[in-house]
Amino acid sequence: MRRFEGKSVLVTGASRGLGRGIAEAFGREGARVGIGYRTRKHDAEQTLGEITSSGGTGMLLELDVRDPTSVEAAVAGFARDAELNVLVNNAALVRDQVFAMMSAEQWEQVIAANLTGTYNCCRAVVPRMMARRRGAIVNVASVAGLRASPGQANYAASKGGILALTGTLAAELAPLGIRVNAVVPGLLTTGMGQRLDRRIAEGRLTAIPLGRFGAADEVARAVLFLASDDASYVVGQSLVVDGGLSL
Repeated sequence: MRRFEGKSVLVTGASRGLGRGIAEAFGREGARVGIGYRTRKHDAEQTLGEITSSGGTGMLLELDVRDPTSVEAAVAGFARDAELNVLVNNAALVRDQVFAMMSAEQWEQVIAANLTGTYNCCRAVVPRMMARRRGAIVNVASVAGLRASPGQANYAASKGGILALTGTLAAELAPLGIRVNAVVPGLLTTGMGQRLDRRIAEGRLTAIPLGRFGAADEVARAVLFLASDDASYVVGQSLVVDGGLSL
């Protein structure tokens, strides 16, 4: 039997990149996947197509994680007919700039999407999980929240905040049957890693002991582990998946 057969999983930012990889991995394991997206409906439909072709089921969920009303409406629609078992907070925004030139808008946009967005989604699902005294939340952080990341003060602060939030929520919610953990990706062949200038990318590779960028599926497998019964005694942990970059 597939690990998430009969389970409902909501993945935010699932229209492309790492989020798509995570959503598709849950689909392959039999989950009913809520595909959270904000504007890229066509891409989200492609994610849904991959999930259904692998034997899973899915539902498109248009939502803006920055807006608690939007999040609550999407969660209510997805959880109307079935228990919500897993939330994966993956949606994120990048507005890189050296700090001396970073505008207040660039700071606020990233904090609102990444950190407040994670809060909004947790706030929407936790009461539902508390009512059943079970559930799992996996927050997607970043090695930028663990080590200096010049040009990413806003992003690093948001991801460091997610790591702190993860630990505190884990301590509060574990007695209620809800496990909260985080996965901490390094540089990947998708998302930001894909957009790096070739010369910068080659320089970053020298700092990775494995000598390569990671694949979305390698992070997705870590997310599935943390969300599954295989991790039933894992609470408040930050699982780093970075090829050794943070060593």
